[in-house]
Amino acid sequence: MKWTNALKDYQLYLKIERGLSQNSIDSYTRDVEKLLSYLESHDINVSPVTITTEIVQQFIYEIAKILNANSQARIISGLRSFFNYLIFEDYIKLNPLELIESPKTGRKLPDTLNEADINKLIAAIDLGKPEGERNRAILETLYSCGLRVSELITLKISDLFFDEGFIKVTGKGDKQRFVPIVPSTQKYINIYRNEIRCFLNIQKDYEDTLFLNRRGKQLTRAMIFTIIKQLAEKTGLNKRVSPHTFRHSFATHLLENGADLRAIQLMLGHESITTTEIYMHVDKTHLKHVINSFHPRQ
Repeated sequence: MKWTNALKDYQLYLKIERGLSQNSIDSYTRDVEKLLSYLESHDINVSPVTITTEIVQQFIYEIAKILNANSQARIISGLRSFFNYLIFEDYIKLNPLELIESPKTGRKLPDTLNEADINKLIAAIDLGKPEGERNRAILETLYSCGLRVSELITLKISDLFFDEGFIKVTGKGDKQRFVPIVPSTQKYINIYRNEIRCFLNIQKDYEDTLFLNRRGKQLTRAMIFTIIKQLAEKTGLNKRVSPHTFRHSFATHLLENGADLRAIQLMLGHESITTTEIYMHVDKTHLKHVINSFHPRQ
């Protein structure tokens, strides 16, 4: 079996069977390609079926010289997934990474903004410009619904169920969930739709896309990052701010105000509750409040 054939089949599996986005597929592909590059540069002639744990271990020793623990763990995880696929398809019996441990990386706590920071960023938007109302609606949606940037830019008008107080969000693996949307955010979205969006020359295939650029096409991920970065610079906010910061802040503020972790998990679209548990760091006073309120020995 050739590497090119195995990789092509693996990509198809990730897309069709696992329903991953193209960004995720590209990321998994790069992990395998790094191993291939190592094999070629060291003139090691093995196939995906004949590669050994020792060869993979040598590859990991090499990348450990130039990559940090997080990057190493990412590649090991990607390779483990690739060889698990080969086991699934009965090409091999054992995963060559079975006994290889990922480096301990520690869990990075997400950056968050307080409510004053968020209000300052939104207040810095120039509503005198046509894109101003759109940008305000974007930031309000990111913060009040806890969306990923990919979920925001693909949000459809047909996904808005304002009468019921929800929006339908398509997340990772095309999994859909309903997220509550507060009246104030609904108001800003409606202002954008009725005063700005309706006057755009909307291009074919984007008639149902909510947030559009001035040419009437879907916004890119990079554009959302740029909008937020420019606002952070304008306000002199001395923090690293990205679209994901609003998502982290959404979850953090909900938890601080007593929201149930399971409810936050559902709204964020986390497959595992352990992913959501990272937000438990945010406010130790909240944890004391839980004990004082609910423990029988308070």
